[in-house]
Amino acid sequence: MSLREKVTVKIPASTANLGPGFDTLGMALSLYAWLEIKPASQTTFHLYGNHLTGLPSDKSNLIYEVAQMVFDEAGVSVPELEISMYSDIPLTRGLGSSASAIVGALVGANALIGSPLSNDKLLDMATALEKHPDNVGASLYGGIITAAWDGQRVDYLRIEPHQDLQALVIVPDFQLSTSKARNVIPQQFGMPDVVHNVSRSSLLVAALASGRLDMIQKAMSDRIHQPYRASLVPGMTEILEHATEHGALGAALSGAGPTVLTLVERHDSRKDELEQYLMDIMKHEGIAATALWLDPDMDGALILPDQDERPFLDRIKGEVNA
Repeated sequence: MSLREKVTVKIPASTANLGPGFDTLGMALSLYAWLEIKPASQTTFHLYGNHLTGLPSDKSNLIYEVAQMVFDEAGVSVPELEISMYSDIPLTRGLGSSASAIVGALVGANALIGSPLSNDKLLDMATALEKHPDNVGASLYGGIITAAWDGQRVDYLRIEPHQDLQALVIVPDFQLSTSKARNVIPQQFGMPDVVHNVSRSSLLVAALASGRLDMIQKAMSDRIHQPYRASLVPGMTEILEHATEHGALGAALSGAGPTVLTLVERHDSRKDELEQYLMDIMKHEGIAATALWLDPDMDGALILPDQDERPFLDRIKGEVNA
């Protein structure tokens, strides 16, 4: 085994579902977490940034547990780790915070021991933890991922996003757990709703793959999860119905929410109008929110060069301010 001194990974946020592609479609976004893993004599954690407040700083931490899964799978032992993390990805907002942590731990731990596991194996492991491949696939590979999971193995295709595709996300100042957002969804659906989602999801994948941004609006319609989650996110129904009248190509709940995603053509003259409209909806509902303009991330989980010997936080601040 070739054990490196340290590994630093940059991991993108992600948005899942994109409307009709429930548990199957994901896109990486230009909002990031950074994770450094080192072998150590005793396990310690350094968690930086407001978005990591309150997370465990012992071996019950998800990152430590996932790293050990990699070592076990590879048949090696690295029982003690020094783990440093900084994140700009808000927790439980529908932007793949847990997926980015899982992917970062998998990629970082694998690189630390010489990368014996393939990325496809890491994706299978990540999906087994997340129970769906959309967020983890996007964070691992970047771009847009369409994927199917049979309970053991993920089959996926990566789509290169159109160069003019941009995202505006509205992040409400409250958390919404994935389990709560899933519990409101029925277990059975009528045939018309199933056909509606299959047809729109197929159309959306084709539109994204072929760069037909003009087809996105009709393709992002959903009847499987968003109508049932609307009660959990005030203003969401209004946004889904009317965002396209203010310049959006389409709108969706980002993952399980409460963040709302709108897709936008980069050079559209109504971008300011759209942002104002969305923030006004939140204000009308009495919800504090943050608007973020994000690009699709093309790189996925990226191992950073290790020649830089500055302390972790100094290096990350350099990345954030670059």
